[in-house]
Amino acid sequence: MKMQVSRLKIGNTPLVELKSFSDKSIKIYAKLEWYNPFGSVKDRPAYWMIEDAEKRGVIDKEKTILIEPTSGNTGIALAGIAKNLGYKVEVVVPEKVSNETKILARLLGAKVLEVEDDLCPKVGKGTDQSIALAQAIVKGHPNKYFMPNQYENEANFLSHYEGTGPEIWEELNGKITHFITGIGTGGTITGVGTFLKERNKNVKVISVEPQKNHHIQGLRNLEESSMPKVLERRKEVIDEWLKVSDKEAFDTVREIYHKEKLLVGPSSGGVLAATLRIKDKVKEGILVVIFADDGRKYRSVYENFKVFDEEFDSLIKNSKYMPPNSLFMQNLSIY
Repeated sequence: MKMQVSRLKIGNTPLVELKSFSDKSIKIYAKLEWYNPFGSVKDRPAYWMIEDAEKRGVIDKEKTILIEPTSGNTGIALAGIAKNLGYKVEVVVPEKVSNETKILARLLGAKVLEVEDDLCPKVGKGTDQSIALAQAIVKGHPNKYFMPNQYENEANFLSHYEGTGPEIWEELNGKITHFITGIGTGGTITGVGTFLKERNKNVKVISVEPQKNHHIQGLRNLEESSMPKVLERRKEVIDEWLKVSDKEAFDTVREIYHKEKLLVGPSSGGVLAATLRIKDKVKEGILVVIFADDGRKYRSVYENFKVFDEEFDSLIKNSKYMPPNSLFMQNLSIY
């Protein structure tokens, strides 16, 4: 499914085989979501939520400010898409979200409100605090602000049920045995998972959750953070729940780069780390993972955790599948 927002094209992202991690019996494919115009899987729900709000007549370009709590990518996506559609945007983020993420949102025209670290010592709890602050702002100014609320909005689910899921099914001609992705809002796993199981009830849907006190931006530990309504509504679609540590995620980020020359974000490292465990347990299959974003906006995180020995600019320069002509690169040259 292809959507157009002005001159933006959202969806129909590449699905590539990770040949270094596949073998004769088991193939692993990754959906490269950074090919969306603002660099992540969150372009999909961001557009769907705005479109839904317009159809319902609850937002007005002249009067409404869109405000959204986010750990990063949704804020960037909303800022970019809303700017193209003529809306103002404010995003509420935990202070420990990467500096690059906050810079990108501001460069796209969003006002960034940060929840202090002493209120949210990690991204998981910080996201809950961000939700509370955004909700308080909307409550205080109901005629001024509208919160799409990716954590509860059914359009989040539909963006993947109507978009990402059908894309994967068509690209592989229905030949998929396992779908593995991270838990954030739950939109991706429930949307894609529901679509795939309606076509083949035997497809296994596996969630990847970070450890407590994690540093994997975009993922959510459900022991320390509340379960989003989008996930709660259809959590039964998930066949298996796996947890990954920071070390597993960052080690796999490094391994993906060295073996595939793909520079991915931390959540992608966590998802592939869990997928390799699945691979060890099955005799044959076609496994599909979501790589939610690339690693460019995590320079400071990777340097802090010493993920790479190489100079970061050289990693970007030598990476495969880094679209040089994307709006993300053309307009946001902060690297």
